[in-house]
Amino acid sequence: MSDKTPWPLLKKKFQIDIPKGLPADLWAELIPKDNPMSAAKVSLGEKLYFDKRLSVDRTVSCATCHDPATALADNNAVGIGIKSLKGARNAPTVLNSMFNELQFWDGRAPTLEEQAKLPIINPLEMGMKDHNVVVDRVREAAEYRPLFRSAFGNETITIDAIANAIAAFERTQLSGDSPFDRFIAGDNNAISDAAKRGWDLYNGQGRCISCHAWNASQPFFSDFKFHNIGVAAKDQNITALARKARQLISQGRNKTQVTDELTLREGFSELGRYLVTGQPRDIGAFKTSMLRDIELTAPYMHNGSEKTLLDVMKFYNKGGEINPNFDGGMRPLKLTDPQLDEMVEFMKTLTSDATRRRMQTSKPQTRDVAR
Repeated sequence: MSDKTPWPLLKKKFQIDIPKGLPADLWAELIPKDNPMSAAKVSLGEKLYFDKRLSVDRTVSCATCHDPATALADNNAVGIGIKSLKGARNAPTVLNSMFNELQFWDGRAPTLEEQAKLPIINPLEMGMKDHNVVVDRVREAAEYRPLFRSAFGNETITIDAIANAIAAFERTQLSGDSPFDRFIAGDNNAISDAAKRGWDLYNGQGRCISCHAWNASQPFFSDFKFHNIGVAAKDQNITALARKARQLISQGRNKTQVTDELTLREGFSELGRYLVTGQPRDIGAFKTSMLRDIELTAPYMHNGSEKTLLDVMKFYNKGGEINPNFDGGMRPLKLTDPQLDEMVEFMKTLTSDATRRRMQTSKPQTRDVAR
């Protein structure tokens, strides 16, 4: 069969069970036309996702920081890459990430495909010199050639094909059918009375719904926008730091790669969305995270600075931390301690039973050298 002949598996319609509470029509709509789903591609993407050979010292895979044993997130405050190097941002869950309008805390990648390319060559994450080295490493593994043929119709291995496969796998990592979903569907006994009061507060005095938006067609508890709520460090030289960042990004190197590296460097990281847009209004602004399975993905905020959901609620209750670029929508909530507890009880109802079971039955990833 020539490389130009369509591979039979590509013709099969991809089947997936969409969990209750997630819109199946939106899932289908968000599949890129230039990266259609197939079982072979998803299988290849899963293998690549868990392959530590994609890191320079063969100790870190995508799954190292996005581990099924920790709800496809990481229980460290910030991501830890090769040689135990620490970044400056918390690793968010991959669950439901296909529904993000933009990827990363600062939205610097427009798609899962583009997101997948960056950690592999970030010096603090997987540490590969460039994408050519990544491709060579995958080509060295003979078992990949037939897998690429099954997924793409030929054995040509490129960074785009690698990223497309990983992204396809990630689009199958969905989480729904939580007690909240059953409650909204009409089961009044699916959540406790305390959680129901928390849901009322979420939509009322707690003001959570204004940014962590929810409706039946967009049930992800996020507006997917960027806000400065004061989590970022208050650097007295923030203006000078912003100026230095723009200089580094415009010095002629690959701007995408330089921006990616700065996001994990202490100090520069706290510039947030500004590193992407260069707009002063975006200094310290980070994406509103989705709240599904939030109980399972501690610690919280872009820098992992809040250890528990109650800590998060206390932060919001005081109105965040005022700073020069503070979001105008933030203000003290004046919630009582019992009300804060009720808010936490509500957020726990967003946990998928299936996701919890997967966590409990998954063996945590290791950093042993892969051969």
